[in-house]
Amino acid sequence: MKLKPTIYLITIFAYSLGLTRLHAQQHHMSASYQAPTDPAVKQKIAEWQDLKFGLFMHWGPYSQWGVVESWSICPEDEGWTERRGPHSETYEGYKKAYENLQTTFNPVKFNPEKWVAAAKNAGMKYMVFTTKHHDGFSMFDTKQTDYKITDGKTPFSSNPRANITKEIFNAFQKEDFMVGAYFSKADWHNTDYWWPYFPPKDRNVNYDPAKYPERWNKFKDFTFNQIEELMTGYGKVDILWLDGGWVRPRNTIDTAIDWQRGIKFEQDIDMGKIAAMGRKHQPGLIMVDRTVTGPFENYTTPEQEVPDQPLSNPWETCMTMGNSWSYVPDDKYKSSAEIISLLIKVVSRGGNLLMNIGPGPDGDWDPAVYERLNGVGDWMKINGEGIYNSVSVAPYSKGNVYLTKNKDKPVIYAFLSGEDETLQWPSSVDIPLGNIKLVKQVRLLGSSQKLNWKKEGDGIRVMIPQGLSKSVLTSAACFKVTY
Repeated sequence: MKLKPTIYLITIFAYSLGLTRLHAQQHHMSASYQAPTDPAVKQKIAEWQDLKFGLFMHWGPYSQWGVVESWSICPEDEGWTERRGPHSETYEGYKKAYENLQTTFNPVKFNPEKWVAAAKNAGMKYMVFTTKHHDGFSMFDTKQTDYKITDGKTPFSSNPRANITKEIFNAFQKEDFMVGAYFSKADWHNTDYWWPYFPPKDRNVNYDPAKYPERWNKFKDFTFNQIEELMTGYGKVDILWLDGGWVRPRNTIDTAIDWQRGIKFEQDIDMGKIAAMGRKHQPGLIMVDRTVTGPFENYTTPEQEVPDQPLSNPWETCMTMGNSWSYVPDDKYKSSAEIISLLIKVVSRGGNLLMNIGPGPDGDWDPAVYERLNGVGDWMKINGEGIYNSVSVAPYSKGNVYLTKNKDKPVIYAFLSGEDETLQWPSSVDIPLGNIKLVKQVRLLGSSQKLNWKKEGDGIRVMIPQGLSKSVLTSAACFKVTY
């Protein structure tokens, strides 16, 4: 049975406005799912599902202003599109100043190996990087436009590591991460998407592609060519993570979703052709045409949300570590304990967590990010066996106890989750086990202390030894139940 996301999704971190909370609109999941048929794609998805924890990065010249990525040049009257600063009085003046950020973007502290080391230590297994957001600035050496990191107008172009996407991909590929290319199908800099003859009215194409097919075909070719560059010149790419869900065939619009009702024109860019090309160069490529129901949305992407129950298809929660997708000075980052609790909840529902970090204008992460990741890594080194290579198992959770099941062995992991940096032990822990009748062994990961348990209702009650109950552990604990 297909689950309706409006019923089964719960928001665990709400959007709010303010100088340090600069979110774009929420992306509701597609109401249905079409499973891929290509055996190589199915195999790659299965491998990706075992990884559980990934790194997302939104980065571009906009980091210099500490503003929301791209959306402040979108002429819509929404909280996330609000213009700020000395150039905000007129739209044209602001857009010109925004695009002129290219001429001052020089992230000289860029060192992707430092990011790889921190992500690997934290237990992350895959990475998705924004090669191009909606504003059209390419963080790779494309031949299709001069609005890019490697153009002579960009100061960083003289750096030997100027092709940022290639450097990031190379660094993560060397450490055996799955690598994903985020790419926005919309391009607000491209004159074949926002034609200067007409003023842009909203996020959508500002002319009718059916009335001007030659112009639209030029944009389709531009998009195809940029994606082919990414599929051919950047090593092994496992995921093509496509955003800009309003660029879609009109017959895929879900009129129950407000922003999709605003799509007035057919914006078909021939995803079949793009997918065939991508998989020719990258066999088994996972396509994530997010929010567009059909054969090219190989997994769904609830944004800033966690399903209340497992979904019937592969899925990934994408969520910010801070309050914003892109860099904001003095952003408030989730604690290590909050990230661990979030990861446990996501994995207990059978999903993956893609945690976003926004690099700063100097090319590095906030020092707080490294501290948070280090705390997560310390916990994962002890408890990671209950996260990786797992599947959801009913009843999924009870109170603050969350379950996972090893996909290959008769083992259930029960996580006792706390929301704080320390976990105070109760005198006993009730672990629901559904239909499992015979338990052979229960132990606490990271501890050699013997545990006693007894049958209780639909599960077991684990007695916490006095010495352990007086101790304080970090964030969350994991019981390994062999049956």
